[in-house]
Amino acid sequence: MEINTPKTANKDNDQPSSETEHIKHGRKKSIVWKHFTVKDVEPDMKRAFCNNCEMHYAYSNGTKLSGTSHLKRHINNGKCKGICQKNQETPNSTACGSGDALDPLRRRKRSTAGLVGVSFDQEQCNHEIATMIIQHEYPLQIVEQPGFIEFVRTLQPQFNMVSLNTIERNCVAMYLREKQNLLNFIRGIPGRVSLTLDLWTSNQTLGYVFLRGHFIDNDWNLHRPILSVVMVPSPNSDDFINQSVVTCLSDWHLEGRVFTIALDQCFFNESLIGSFRRSLSVKNPAMLNGQLISGNCYVRVISRLAQDALWTMKDTIVKVRESVKYVKTSEYHEEKFIELKRQLQVHTEKDLLIDDQTKWNTTYYMLVAACELKDIFAYWDTSNFDYIITLSIDEWKQVETLCTYLKYLFDAANIVTRQPYPTTNAFFSELSKLQVHLTHAAMSQDPFIRNLIRPLQEKFDKYWKESCLILATAVAMDPRFKMKLVEFTFSRLFCEKAEPLIRAVDKGLHELFTEYEGMTKTPMSQEGSFEASFLLAGDGLSDFEIYISEITSQQSELDQYLEESLLPRVPEFNILSWWKLNRLNYPTLSRMASDILSIPISTLSSDSVFDTELRNLDSHRSSLRPATLEALICAKDWSQGGSLPLLPPLDVSSAT
Repeated sequence: MEINTPKTANKDNDQPSSETEHIKHGRKKSIVWKHFTVKDVEPDMKRAFCNNCEMHYAYSNGTKLSGTSHLKRHINNGKCKGICQKNQETPNSTACGSGDALDPLRRRKRSTAGLVGVSFDQEQCNHEIATMIIQHEYPLQIVEQPGFIEFVRTLQPQFNMVSLNTIERNCVAMYLREKQNLLNFIRGIPGRVSLTLDLWTSNQTLGYVFLRGHFIDNDWNLHRPILSVVMVPSPNSDDFINQSVVTCLSDWHLEGRVFTIALDQCFFNESLIGSFRRSLSVKNPAMLNGQLISGNCYVRVISRLAQDALWTMKDTIVKVRESVKYVKTSEYHEEKFIELKRQLQVHTEKDLLIDDQTKWNTTYYMLVAACELKDIFAYWDTSNFDYIITLSIDEWKQVETLCTYLKYLFDAANIVTRQPYPTTNAFFSELSKLQVHLTHAAMSQDPFIRNLIRPLQEKFDKYWKESCLILATAVAMDPRFKMKLVEFTFSRLFCEKAEPLIRAVDKGLHELFTEYEGMTKTPMSQEGSFEASFLLAGDGLSDFEIYISEITSQQSELDQYLEESLLPRVPEFNILSWWKLNRLNYPTLSRMASDILSIPISTLSSDSVFDTELRNLDSHRSSLRPATLEALICAKDWSQGGSLPLLPPLDVSSAT
């Protein structure tokens, strides 16, 4: 409302009063003036009086205005007794003190914001529910749960909740559509696809074979999508596992495009490997007669070494774990521990944690933190009679030694968690460093270190010898190292036995390149040769041109590449970008490099790098039909991949 105040000038000066000036600028626009009236209380002072109660507040003092925020708080925060009484007497009124109850303009804006021009789309909502179920692994039965149905109805009363069968069909339809998209994408890549096999189990003792494809596309991006999830009645049956691979290859049209296969030791036996070699090598000659079939998973090997080391010191680790529990499970003990840390001036940012024994890296974290805080535990031992778990000085030293070697294993395994996922060349240096550390420790003068590490070194040495061909072949495709790093590393590790191994790597590279040359080179016709020599005649140097051509053709792309100088080692070097830029210089070798650099070393996904147990499907997923289970798992994996081409949302009307 407009306030009727005098418009005469102030007698003491020629400036108009603040109220008069305010009125000149127009009506008061704030909604608070529906509830307040400004009155003069003194010549130069005005106050705002509430129209609903007896409260009044400062409004102006001379030329200074007080604003309206405090007036809004009076009417919106339940301070006005008159408004509260009116609301209680009015049915269906907004509760007193509800914030915006007395601000209809603001409430109206908020209620309509975001709704302008938005129409309800049942099919789009169906699509979003299916996407939510896939991405977050919610049970399909969520669409029948009363709480979820009521929640959705509250958000959108027009929405008709889909049935269990409909949402299952929608999820499978989304999977099939994306599968066709991925199938077309793989069909267009220039190189081959490598496979990994991982085995999951369930409470029903069924097995689930996860087959993941590894390949590099036309733009030199590495992809690792899950291609198939096959349920097998017996996880120990070679026939079922072999058939799952054959089915996957047929389903994805990869019968003649396989480069390598990697599987874990839980699959591994000579019968199965022999079956793979017989069935795959004929149509896939680039596999070097089955030499590129690996029976060891890099991550599993590292994980087993870590578990063996932890098991060797299991009694001492139990003491550490119980000590940590003593502190972390009591608020009083934890507060006292923190106070002791301050008093003893123990400078570390690490905090105690109780490990998850299904993840060996959490046990490593627990031991490292406990070692850095061992002085507090030692003091606690002498000042708390109820603390009876004690570690001797020697035991703490042994735990510290254990942590030193667990750190080497942790770093070696952690490479698989990098983003983007590392290409195969990155593993050679990591494994050779680990080999050096374990070899030196196995010959240590300290009997504790020697006895702890020697069994680990023997197991790792076996894996290294079985895998070094693939790893060395991959690092040779790195223009910063080529064969020079292979020669240096093998000489350091194998001494006088290094030379035959170096020759084996070099021979394998050249044999593989010969295979690729045979697949890409088309022989020149006799007519073409004659025409070329005729064009060179006439200048008297035709013989010289032929001579130069013969010399150049005698050196292959592989030999040219290996003889060129090494690139300097710089941070953030991207090997795939380098090959993309140089693919025209090495048309055949670049195709070979793309296949080699995508060879999988680990069969596990990044989220299971530190697992100590086989992956197990929960009861809900293992109860699904095999086709539905495969659809849910693959669709989630593809949506998380990030680099695969995306399609617009699915019109699920055809699937309902």
